[in-house]
Amino acid sequence: MKQFIVLLLLFVTYNFYAQNALYLEKPPVFPNCESSVIDSLQTCFNKQVLEHIYNNFRVPERISKEKYKGEVVVIFEVDTTGQFRVVYSDALYNELKEEAKRVFSEFPKIKPATYNGRNTFKQYSIPIKIPLANQTLVSSEEGVNVPKAVSKLELAAKNEFENVDKELEAFENKTFKSQLNIQFTHSDYARFDRQMNLIGTNSHTASKPFLYSEVSNYYDFEEEQERLKHETETWAGRKLWNEHLVQLQGKDYWFTVDPILDLEFGIESNLENNKTYNNTRGFNVQGGLGSKLNFYASVFESQGRFAEYVNQYAESLKAFGPDPAIIPGRGIAKRFKTDSYDYPVAEAYLSFTPAQFINIQFGHGKNFIGDGYRSLLLSDVASPHPFLKLNTKFWKIKYTNTWMWLKDVRDEVEEDKAFLTKFIANHYLSWNVSKRLNIGLFESVLWTNSNDRGFDVNYLNPIIFYRAIEFETGQGAGNAILGASAKYKWNDNVNIYSQFILDEFSLGDVKAGEKSWKNKFGYQLGVKYFNAFKVDNLLLQFEYNRVRPYTYSHNTIVLNYAHNNQSMAHLWGANFSEAIIIGRYRYKRWFADAKLIFGTRGLDFNDGTDNFSYGADIYRDYNDRPFDTGVEVGQGLKAKVFNGNLQAGYLINPATNLKVFTDITVRNFNPEATTISTFNNETLWVNFGLRTDLFNWYFDN
Repeated sequence: MKQFIVLLLLFVTYNFYAQNALYLEKPPVFPNCESSVIDSLQTCFNKQVLEHIYNNFRVPERISKEKYKGEVVVIFEVDTTGQFRVVYSDALYNELKEEAKRVFSEFPKIKPATYNGRNTFKQYSIPIKIPLANQTLVSSEEGVNVPKAVSKLELAAKNEFENVDKELEAFENKTFKSQLNIQFTHSDYARFDRQMNLIGTNSHTASKPFLYSEVSNYYDFEEEQERLKHETETWAGRKLWNEHLVQLQGKDYWFTVDPILDLEFGIESNLENNKTYNNTRGFNVQGGLGSKLNFYASVFESQGRFAEYVNQYAESLKAFGPDPAIIPGRGIAKRFKTDSYDYPVAEAYLSFTPAQFINIQFGHGKNFIGDGYRSLLLSDVASPHPFLKLNTKFWKIKYTNTWMWLKDVRDEVEEDKAFLTKFIANHYLSWNVSKRLNIGLFESVLWTNSNDRGFDVNYLNPIIFYRAIEFETGQGAGNAILGASAKYKWNDNVNIYSQFILDEFSLGDVKAGEKSWKNKFGYQLGVKYFNAFKVDNLLLQFEYNRVRPYTYSHNTIVLNYAHNNQSMAHLWGANFSEAIIIGRYRYKRWFADAKLIFGTRGLDFNDGTDNFSYGADIYRDYNDRPFDTGVEVGQGLKAKVFNGNLQAGYLINPATNLKVFTDITVRNFNPEATTISTFNNETLWVNFGLRTDLFNWYFDN
C-alpha cells in the first residue's frame, strides 16, 4: 500500500511540473491555431510559417534562369506585439535576401509568445530551400526544415561579422597623438627642431626617433596637415595627395596601409655604363590597439646599382658566404644580374606605454643618440637589428635604455654557416639642468656569447654603471664605452651641441704628453641656426667631429663597436677629423637640402710591406699598431675627402611622406699614396627619384 501511494505521488508531481512548464512558455499563436491544444501550438505555428513562405516567396527571374540550387537562411523574431521581423539573412544572392525580408514583412500580426503569462519576443531560424518547395508536405523522415528557436548567444554570433563593419568610424588620423615613432630622417626632423629647442621647453632631443605624442606638445601636426592639404574631390586625388591608401578606424583600434616606393635613376661619372638605379617596392602598416599599444611594420624588396664608390664600399663590407656585398645602412645583398644588388629589408616594432612616464619598444630597426648630423655615441648608419628600448621621462630627466642584438659576419667567426651574435646594452641619461642647458651621460657595454653566457641578465639592470658589472663577469668578457653630451640654447634660434666619447683613457699617458695610443676618445662640436637671417624655415648647421685612432676597436675584434661590418657610431670608424656645413629650407611642400663635408682620414696601407693598423679600421686588432706613442689623427695613409650634395624636391603626400626629388653629389677622395684598395677618386653623380622617405641614406663615406 505504501509503495502504491509513493508511485501515485511521483506520477502526480511529474504531471504537475509538465503542465506547469507548458503554462510557463507558449509559442506565438496564429488565428488558425487558437483552437489547437497547447502541446500542438508549436507544430501549428511552424506549419503556418512554412505555408506563408511557400505561397508568397517569389524567386527572382535571374536566379530561376540560372537554375540555382541552394537556400536562404533567415533568422526572424516575433516581438511582444506579435509583429514579424527579420534580424539576419544569408544567401548567395542579395536578391534572395531582399525577397526574404519582403515575405516576412507581409506576415499578419499574431498573438505573441508568452512566458509565465507575460508577452515576450521569440526568435527562430529557418532555411528556405531554392528552388522553392512546399515544406509542409515533406514527411518527417525526409527531414522537414521547420523554424527553430534561436538563443541570444547564437544570434549575436550570427551578427558578429556584420557588426564589425557597423562599428567603423570616420578616420581621424590618430597617428599624431600616438606612441608611434616619427620616421627618422634629418631633413624631416628639421621641420620641428626649432619648436623643440625653444628656451623654456622641458624637451629632450638627443634620443631618436621621437614619438608623435612627445613632439605634438611642441609642434601642431594637425595644423600642418591642414595647411599642406591639396584641394581635390576625387577618391584617387585624395589618396595621391593627402591620405593613406587604406585607413580604417573602429572602436578602440585603427590602422593604415600604404605602398612603399623608391624608384631612382641616375648618371655617374665612373661607372662603365654610366647608369645607376634603385628599384624599391614594399608596403607599410601602422596602427593602434587601444590608447597604449601601437604597431608598425615596413617591408622592402629592392634591386639597385649605385655610384661606383658606393658599390666598392658595399663590397668591402661583404659578409661570410656567397653574397657579394652589404648595402650600407640596409643589409646583406645578393647579386642581381651582373653588376647590381638585390637587398630585402624589414623593419617593425611594437610600442607600449603602460604609464604616462614609460614607453617600451621591441622591434627590428635602428636608433640614434645626438643632436647632430653624426653621432659618436649611437648612430643609424649600420643595418637594422633587433632591439628592446625603454624610455622613462619624469621631472627634468629622460632616461633611455637600449638593448641590441648584433651580428659579426666575418669569415673568421663563422661557425656552422651561422653569423656570430653579440649584444650591446646602452644607457643614456638626459637632464635639463636649466631652461637653456642640457647634459647627457652615456654608457655602453658590449659582450658576446662567451662560455655560452648568451644575453647576460646582469646587463638588464636599468641603472647606470655597467663598468662594475663588467668586473663581476670578467674584464675581458666585454667592452665598455663611456660618453657625454651637452647642449646650450643661446636663444630661440641658436643652439650649440656637443658629444664626447671615451673608449679608453690613461691619465698618466696624458700627463706624459707623448700622444699615447691608449687615449682613445673623440668629440663633436656643432651649432644650429634656425630661421637663419630671419628667413622662416631656413636652417643652417655647422658640425665638427674628431675621433682618435683605435677608438671603438678592441684586441678581441668581435668586441668592437660595430654590426654587420659597419660602425655603430660614425660612418668612418676612427682616426679622422671632419667638418660639415648643412643648409635646409622648406616652403609649403617644396624642400631643399645642401651638405658640404670636408674631412681628413688616416687609413691603412695594407700593401704587403706595411700591414700595420693605423687606427681607422675598427675591425682590426689594436695590438697590430706600429707604435705606442706619437699617435695622431690622420696617421697612416692620409686622405683628404670632400663630399658635396644638393637635393631639391616636392612632397607629394604628407601622410605617406612620398617625395619626388633630384640630387647632385660631388665627391673627391684624394689619398697621399695609391694602393690596391686606396686610390684617387672623383665622382659626379646626378640622381632623379620618387621615394617614400622613411630613413636616412648615408652616401658620404
